[in-house]
Amino acid sequence: MKNTILTNLSAGQLDELYRAGHWRDDTIYMLARQWAGQTPQAIAVRDSRRAVSYQALVAAADRLAARLQARGVRAGQRVAVWASSRAEVAVAILACSRNSYVCCPSLHRDHTVADVLQLLRRMRAAAFIGEFGYGADAKTHDIFQSLADIPSIVDVITLSPASAHEAADPDIWRETGPLDATEHATDPNRVIYLAFTSGTTDAPKGVIHSDNTLLSNARAMARSWAFGQDAVLYTLSPLSHNLGFGALITTMCCGGQLVVHDLARGASVLGRIVEVGATFLFGVPTHAIDLLAELRRSGGRSLGRLKGFRISGAAAPREVVAELLDHGVVPQSGYGMTEACSHHYTLPTDDPAKIIGTSGRACPGYEISIWSIADPEVEAAPGEIGQIGGRGASLMLGYFENQQATEAAFNSRGWFMTGDLGRLDEDGFLIITGRKKDLIIRGGHNIYPARIEALAMQCPGVLRAAAFPVPDHRLGEKACLAVMLKTPGSPSAAELLQHLDAAGLSKYDMPEYFAELDEIPVTASGKVFKRALVLDLAAGKLTVQPVRHTASAELPA
Repeated sequence: MKNTILTNLSAGQLDELYRAGHWRDDTIYMLARQWAGQTPQAIAVRDSRRAVSYQALVAAADRLAARLQARGVRAGQRVAVWASSRAEVAVAILACSRNSYVCCPSLHRDHTVADVLQLLRRMRAAAFIGEFGYGADAKTHDIFQSLADIPSIVDVITLSPASAHEAADPDIWRETGPLDATEHATDPNRVIYLAFTSGTTDAPKGVIHSDNTLLSNARAMARSWAFGQDAVLYTLSPLSHNLGFGALITTMCCGGQLVVHDLARGASVLGRIVEVGATFLFGVPTHAIDLLAELRRSGGRSLGRLKGFRISGAAAPREVVAELLDHGVVPQSGYGMTEACSHHYTLPTDDPAKIIGTSGRACPGYEISIWSIADPEVEAAPGEIGQIGGRGASLMLGYFENQQATEAAFNSRGWFMTGDLGRLDEDGFLIITGRKKDLIIRGGHNIYPARIEALAMQCPGVLRAAAFPVPDHRLGEKACLAVMLKTPGSPSAAELLQHLDAAGLSKYDMPEYFAELDEIPVTASGKVFKRALVLDLAAGKLTVQPVRHTASAELPA
């Protein structure tokens, strides 16, 4: 049975990746089924309502797959999931892997009903699994009332709100007679995952993956960090985001337990981590900062079994990394994206300086190369900042029904151009310097926002930082630094600029505008949404103040 979605998959690619062992004959569903046979009562997925064993998880996936098939959903068609992080999301993913459906769980909490309806039409969803009362405008709009206007949908499953009693949930959790005897799919190279990019610089594109592209990275991660059946992987990132989704796939590889973060606002994350015996966390720098703050408030209570913390999305402040290490938790600095999974990361044995200052090295089965900013066909010189290109086993199969975008994403030598800028140090560790589209060009001089932000985040009192361009008639652009502070006014703009100078920021890269904000917007995945700041500035909604760095001796007392 062939793919019904156009992909970049070729016979040569299949042979090469199978020979190297990065691709195998397993699907995600087949791995879960394997664990259900070996350790049926071991917990596979835990949320605040349920601890679901591998046996129960696979049985629920079988029931859902049988229902969708009976309603007329065919292999290759899309099954959309709009729900909070809960065990049912894992069931949907396994059911899609079982029947070769394409699962799209990347519909986020901050989406509106209109946003989701638009995406459902774009993907021509055949089925919709949604949580009642979920979404940015759930109090005023009900998506279930609008689904009849989408003719492609043949089945709708309504999940009760996460706070409701589980008895109100659909039959996937209940034993309901014999299942459809149809054999499960065994081809791990069909498209089974569709994720829409976060769209911080452009309209979201639909990224398509197979079982094999997803599993190759998850296997590498599990092997590198020695995750076994005793691993308890806790994702602070939602399952709708690639980081949380990757935690689920990694769990299916190692046969451990996934804990999803679904606590009520204000509940103790520290207490939950200790209670479930989490051994590894997945999250963004904000999660690490908040966890350490709670730990300090609690008087330095233990972090239980926690030994590692994948920090993605942005560089973690130096003091955060140091404090985690002091508590016996090794941070995993990393780099990845929806198109290529979490293909870069540091190792537990790496020097703390590398964990603090880099995004690690490429995992087995993936490689990167640095290309000229001006010309993606020309390789950059060693140590030079350039465009990050990647290729390997975890790379997407293409963009959903967008051949033009797929072709434009690769150079002529087959390297996927990420749109990110960076360089490799002498040991092959990747140092991210920013997005190509975020690059600030001041009078012909390139300013890399990521470096300014990373240094600003190392200043005590800074909660979040964003560097973005301010138009200038003469120079084209100047850099503005916007910050969220723990205490209003502290540090001041002058103190921040002095900190940047002391940390080694060149005077040519120094911000010339400053804004202290109550809130810096972030995407659903935890990335700073700088485009919103740029748009607010252009619309006159954001006011920035000119600043000028002076030598420390000239600072006011």
